Amino acid sequence: MNKPRITIIDYGMGNTWSVISAINYLGYECELTKEKSKIINSDLLILPGVGSYSRAIKKLKLTNIFNFIKEAVLEKEKKILGICLGFQLLGISSEEDGSNNGLNIIPSKVKKFSFQPNNNYKIPHVGFNSVKFNPKDALFSKINQNSDFYFVHSFRFENNNLEGLKSTTFHGEEFLAAYHHKNIFGTQFHPEKSQSNGLTLIKNFINI
Repeated sequence: MNKPRITIIDYGMGNTWSVISAINYLGYECELTKEKSKIINSDLLILPGVGSYSRAIKKLKLTNIFNFIKEAVLEKEKKILGICLGFQLLGISSEEDGSNNGLNIIPSKVKKFSFQPNNNYKIPHVGFNSVKFNPKDALFSKINQNSDFYFVHSFRFENNNLEGLKSTTFHGEEFLAAYHHKNIFGTQFHPEKSQSNGLTLIKNFINI
């Protein structure tokens, strides 16, 4: 069986080297690109992200990658994994830096944490935290329930009545840590920085 064509979407704001290194370590090849033909014709897409939501959206629209992603995921039903900011970009909108519309692939909004920071829970949320997932979610196959993954963020998806398989984490409040519905996947945590658990999750995504 041929190995899948894995594309890392390059819009200048992703932790791309760590993601590429993780995929290569697992024995797969991938390509970092912003070209429409490669994005559209890829088997698997990964949208990483670090930094400002509004700046990321501007970059995606300036290069027209915004429309390439929507065509690939919504029309051609390519599998996509959004990581951290890349996960949030798949949503309806975000409160970060004002109100900015996202790709509207995941029907939920990104908002600030609603709790007041204290000695136990600070914002941004940084470090390893346990994730509670749906046992039916193949994204977490061969991973123990409540395993730790690495987070670094100040905004999160609302944990609302989304259709699909949802995973959650508690940091001052419960929020959406990962999501899987049909060909759409996302993690608020960084699997590429989450050691063996993260590598297993990336491998699961590739093989689902």
